[in-house]
Amino acid sequence: MKLISPHKFREVAVGLPSSKSISNRVLVINALAGNAELPRNLSDCDDTRVMECWLRDMPETVDVGAAGTAMRFSTALLSLTDGTHIITGSARMKQRPISVLVDSLRQLGANIDYLEKAGYPPLRITGAGALKGGMLKLKGNVSSQFVSALLMIGPYMESGLQLHLTDRIISRPYIDMTLSIMNEFGADAKWLTDDTLGVVPCKYVKRDYCVESDWSAASYWYEILMLADGMERIRLNGLYEHSLQGDSAVAKIFESFGINTRFVEEDGMPVAVLTKQRISLKTFEYDFVNQPDIVQTMAVTCCMMDIPFHFYGLASLKIKETDRLLALVAELAKMGFEVEERNGSELVWDGNRRILTEQERQHLSIDTYDDHRMAMSFAPAALKLGTLTINNPHVVSKSYPNFWNDLASLGFIFNK
Repeated sequence: MKLISPHKFREVAVGLPSSKSISNRVLVINALAGNAELPRNLSDCDDTRVMECWLRDMPETVDVGAAGTAMRFSTALLSLTDGTHIITGSARMKQRPISVLVDSLRQLGANIDYLEKAGYPPLRITGAGALKGGMLKLKGNVSSQFVSALLMIGPYMESGLQLHLTDRIISRPYIDMTLSIMNEFGADAKWLTDDTLGVVPCKYVKRDYCVESDWSAASYWYEILMLADGMERIRLNGLYEHSLQGDSAVAKIFESFGINTRFVEEDGMPVAVLTKQRISLKTFEYDFVNQPDIVQTMAVTCCMMDIPFHFYGLASLKIKETDRLLALVAELAKMGFEVEERNGSELVWDGNRRILTEQERQHLSIDTYDDHRMAMSFAPAALKLGTLTINNPHVVSKSYPNFWNDLASLGFIFNK
């Protein structure tokens, strides 16, 4: 699909999707609470629909497709669910390691077998109704989704759960989000020390819950405002200033780039009003250990604004929908940017750029690697390039199904 940048922008108030991260956590906890009523304002993205469908239909085989969050959370939940179930996914999902979670669940009393390659889905899980629980050590530099998966079922372990995290803890805000939602449903879960979490045995209580809008999705609109000459303001509906989401840091990050965020309330709905100032930023350096999902947004923004950068804390990006570090290096190279990956956890761009020929500019196409964030982070680059082709644009359905319609409302034109 080819994007053509608008010559004139329409002022828009964007209705962002609901938070996928919150939706999937609330679905797990709501199910354990025995609540037949679904939380309000659930995300309509693929990841959440997958979980919602299997929780409703309870099939013997759960196919999560490419939904990594659903794979990890469902694996933990199925270890408590009576009966034997198989959980599987897409070809890429079968390449994403899950042994850290499986080993942990086995230590806590779960019955899980690998059906193909050891350490990877698909899995056969025989639920026990309850796990013994107890003390567990886990590396803190693995995916925080493993940690959250274990925490959420912790109240249903006979001895509760004490989880000691070793090494550097990544994506801590996502762990804090999990604890907060658990406690809203009646759990007693908290940090006991800087590196140890405790969950007391109990039962979740049923409650009404409304999911807030997604800050990760908001990051693309910050990028759009930054790159769009002639656009001065965007309104983003449903964003809370004091959010559970770690990616709400995007507002503070973009302050350095000259984007100011003002939070107001209109008709009882929170609204973030983004305005742009003219500032000159020479370089940008940041540790994304707590906000890995906005790395792609920031890499494309910096390159298109000719701002050299050095990003740290990116190790978890290698086990996402694709190896996002390699994907960024490859696709930015098509645009002439010589970005370097270092140590499997850093990205560096020193400002070197190869000038594209006119033919290269006219035929520039971005591969998305079955990764929704590759599509959405690169799409705004059309604002600087004039036109840009995004391959397999449908991947945005994983987290932001209405993304292309929202771009059209701004004035973008699409040629297939």
